Amino acid sequence: MPTAFPADLADRLLAWYDRHRRVLPWRAAPGRQADPYHVWLSEVMLQQTTVAAVAPYFRGFLDRWPTVTALAAAPLDEVLTAWAGLGYYARARNLHRCARLIAENHGGRFPDDEAALRDLPGVGDYTAAAIAAIAFERPAAVMDGNIERVMARLFAVTEQLPGAKSRLKALAAELTPQRRPGDYAQAAMDLGATVCTPKKPACVLCPWRDACAGQHAGIAEGLPARQPKAERPTRHGVAFWTLRRDGSVLLRRRPDEGLLGGMMEIPSTDWRDRPWLLDEATAAAPAHTEWRSLPGVVEHGFTHFRLRLTVVAGHARAPELARGLWCPLDRLGEQALPTLMRKVVRHALAKAY
Repeated sequence: MPTAFPADLADRLLAWYDRHRRVLPWRAAPGRQADPYHVWLSEVMLQQTTVAAVAPYFRGFLDRWPTVTALAAAPLDEVLTAWAGLGYYARARNLHRCARLIAENHGGRFPDDEAALRDLPGVGDYTAAAIAAIAFERPAAVMDGNIERVMARLFAVTEQLPGAKSRLKALAAELTPQRRPGDYAQAAMDLGATVCTPKKPACVLCPWRDACAGQHAGIAEGLPARQPKAERPTRHGVAFWTLRRDGSVLLRRRPDEGLLGGMMEIPSTDWRDRPWLLDEATAAAPAHTEWRSLPGVVEHGFTHFRLRLTVVAGHARAPELARGLWCPLDRLGEQALPTLMRKVVRHALAKAY
């Protein structure tokens, strides 16, 4: 840590945390040891997802699978269905793989150091550090988006992200104390989430205000600096709402690898840069029948592109030839349908009848 900065920054933050800590479903009560399963599950869920969105999912997972061994014994489809709506579905597959590995190779107990944690499926540097610090009181430098922002402002780091990440982590490591490292990591997260916010930070409430180089220089709100985001391209596809005589709809499982891997879907064409004509799209249809386009489109945003899906409806004349799963409409909620496909279902139900 630069010598110009006070040596008691960690103590100040911990004192602030003791008064202002957030109450979160996965957070242990003051003075209680955190459950590694709770820490791991919440950190995986929180990747690129908000606290408000994660809370009901976290509670739902614990209700169904209260231990990592219970989660390991669950069928993957049940886990994917419970995850539906959280997005980034590779996380759910890795969550299940990780639970099975812990149950089978570690006796149902999480490793207690960063290096061993990083060897688990879906556990990167951030998640390993968070589990090590919060669950096992290891002095690990935890670095999420909130802490990146706090460090950039505290030390007035003007280098753009992502290039500044290694420097910000090094600065965070210098501040991380040996005493109460788990509470310190959560305190830094809370500081970024509630005080050192992306817009209009409440600097007057910050325990580090007098030490914050960014605030003194009048540049805090503009940090961390980021490269301008490239405009997301739009892709196009056609989804086939395929019914049989009993009213069941045809679903298909997506390949395990790739976007929405392993999830169920309404069968569709590839997603490409230009719109599809109906005549060419039907070459990818799951059944030979007459297709009619439903009015409107389904729009959905992914990290790197936006998607516009036209939905066409038809009745399978020879349903035994259609490859996939026939699902009664009133049981669609039991399927591992991602948010995009739930939009398609709602659109079809509103427009096809």
